[in-house]
Amino acid sequence: MKWEGQRESENVEDARGGSGRGGLPIGGRGLGLGGIVIALLASWVLGVNPLTVLGLLSGGGGGAPVQAPAGDSGANDPGYVFVKRVLGSTEDVWGAYFQRSGQQYAAPKLRVFRGSEPTACGRGEAAMGPFYCPADRKVYIDLGFYDTLRDRLGAPGDFAQAYVIAHEVGHHLQNLMGTSEKLDRARGRVSEREMNAMSVRLELQADCYAGVWARLSQQTQGWRLEPGDVEEALNAATQIGDDTLQKRSQGTVVPESFTHGSSAQRVRWFRRGLDAGELRACDTFSSAAL
Repeated sequence: MKWEGQRESENVEDARGGSGRGGLPIGGRGLGLGGIVIALLASWVLGVNPLTVLGLLSGGGGGAPVQAPAGDSGANDPGYVFVKRVLGSTEDVWGAYFQRSGQQYAAPKLRVFRGSEPTACGRGEAAMGPFYCPADRKVYIDLGFYDTLRDRLGAPGDFAQAYVIAHEVGHHLQNLMGTSEKLDRARGRVSEREMNAMSVRLELQADCYAGVWARLSQQTQGWRLEPGDVEEALNAATQIGDDTLQKRSQGTVVPESFTHGSSAQRVRWFRRGLDAGELRACDTFSSAAL
């Protein structure tokens, strides 16, 4: 995928110089694509009890957060410029999409931090990977996650990295359209198993929205997917499926505990969005089979 010459978003905030290192991790509504990924990897690599690490994601205590390497904090470093261009692409795509239906798209901010960062959803940690906070309408990312995606999960490539951001922006779309709020209202009124099933549908829809973005950004911005680009995104989706992560961390798969969907489901819904190029193709909540 050719990113050179693409517009850079002005909605990216660089907080790497002032991020703290302490505090509690974010929980509940702030959970995003990378949360389960990094938590289970921390368990697997560091020998920490997976339940302890996963407890952090729901606001529980126990254990110190895993810190990302410091890395380059310059405003012109390639990783920072890259996320600005990807976010700019999502702004252009969704701005035009909403305009066609007579609506105005309110773009999210993307905040790049290191270590830990206060958010309107609680305190975010690098150990959780990228996440979206609906309360302040911001996507948060520690760029060290891309090293994890490449080195630990075997999903290198710029399009795989772009998919991660597009997925989190997909959660922003769900927030704008009221989908996330419906899930929040159900919290506490349904069983944990039912809530997990609803969470899977929410995550798969965000995957599908990422696929729609990939399709429309080609059409509107004049670039073409290069050989291997789609495979990069599909590989990333495969590596962060609940079944793959559970096999890697604990050797067994417990479908009832899935919150993001299996590898095959994530691939299927990303490709559905990519093939259709329409948000209406992403109605996971009405689909009998995922």
